[in-house]
Amino acid sequence: MRKIECISVFDMLKVGVGPSSSHTLGPWRAAQRWIGELKKKGCFKEVEKIHIDLYGSLSLTGKGHATDIATLLGLLGHDPVTMDISIIEAEIERIKETGKLLLNGERDINFSFAEDIKFNRKFLEFHPNGMTFRACLYNGKKSSSSFYSIGGGFVVKKERKNASKKMKNFQEFPFPVEKATELLQYCKAENKPISEIVLENERSLRTEEEIDAGFKQIWQVMLESMYIGCHTEGTLPGGLNVKRRAFEMHQRLIGETGYTNVEDWIPAIRQTEVKFRQILKWVTCFALSVNEVNASLGRVVTAPTNGSAGTVPAVLMYYLCIENHDAKYEDIKKFMLVAGEIGSLFKKGATISAAMGGCQAEIGVSSAMAAGGLTELMGGTPEQVLMASEIAMEHHLGLTCDPIGGLVQVPCIERNAMGAIKAINAAEIAMESDASRAKVPLDKVIETMWDTAKDMNKKYKETSEGGLAVRVSLSDC
Repeated sequence: MRKIECISVFDMLKVGVGPSSSHTLGPWRAAQRWIGELKKKGCFKEVEKIHIDLYGSLSLTGKGHATDIATLLGLLGHDPVTMDISIIEAEIERIKETGKLLLNGERDINFSFAEDIKFNRKFLEFHPNGMTFRACLYNGKKSSSSFYSIGGGFVVKKERKNASKKMKNFQEFPFPVEKATELLQYCKAENKPISEIVLENERSLRTEEEIDAGFKQIWQVMLESMYIGCHTEGTLPGGLNVKRRAFEMHQRLIGETGYTNVEDWIPAIRQTEVKFRQILKWVTCFALSVNEVNASLGRVVTAPTNGSAGTVPAVLMYYLCIENHDAKYEDIKKFMLVAGEIGSLFKKGATISAAMGGCQAEIGVSSAMAAGGLTELMGGTPEQVLMASEIAMEHHLGLTCDPIGGLVQVPCIERNAMGAIKAINAAEIAMESDASRAKVPLDKVIETMWDTAKDMNKKYKETSEGGLAVRVSLSDC
């Protein structure tokens, strides 16, 4: 029996706070899990002092990715899905000023922001994104636990105690999928599109009502992140002095077309002039807007990561605003089912962590996800969907992760726009092709991506020790 874990579409597309799923959302979730462990052990009330060690990539780019801030927010008891993000700065300032941390919102303990979070350049063996939480108890005993943020907001422990449950869930799927070839076989045998096969699997995990509520929440966050990004001007935080571009680009594109809220926004966009250049600009604007929100510790949807959160919604928005003015919720649902499944194939067969595979694991995967989802909505066959995803990834192979200043801004934000445009192009190529004659199967490009990831020098894997990150310094900006 294969030891493959269940990966839901809602694992690939989940709500979180930027700027990074692996360096922000993951550590946040790890802190929450550690609180749970302390309570389960019965020693939460005995904690006198805590210390956090961040290792490897979490250390090298942690400050630019707000890893320290996210970890503390988790320890404070906040949840990234529901927290009022407008109070983040005030919460962190309170810790700095008082030297106290309100652990899980229940009890104050002494905490030094400068001394009790340590950035260690050392890499732990299990994964480049490692962290260890240590607690000193009043009785003199100590309790520690290590976690690994493996990309996309996924957090694991070395011993993987939850793995057996996930493997059991996978075996209970009506259509367990490890590779794209298996997915295609199910489509042929059942005479169903990819979205329906994936939906059947999701139904084994949750009710139809829960599925619809989940997708509607995801789409609402995607839409709001685009709307907020297009209506916020100024400069991004972090020291690079990057000007927000979505605001002015949106102003020029929307012109005098009137609307008053996010619900009226899509109909308003549909009324604007849409020639080829405008299409390019709209897609770019949608993608930039999401990632400018992400760079500002805003709320976005991992797709499959925060750093690549703009590609999938930009392509879906393209379909809704330009390709099909009659599109409904069911189209959004189909798109997300397909996109999420494509993302899970890459997670199972390779990685979605830039610290493991470079930016090909983030923007490349997001482009493949978006291309697949768009192709099904345009009437493509399952073969054409997989071909579109393969094409999108094929032309991201080898893409490095070299963020300047360790910030998810340059070149990250623009890469989302490039990934979105490539996804649309890949979908169009696949729609005009006989997919049965494709030279490169999706499974092969996934394997190639993983080979490339393993061969890639670690300085190009989210360490800011190579590429643009060393050629362009903060002083240049």
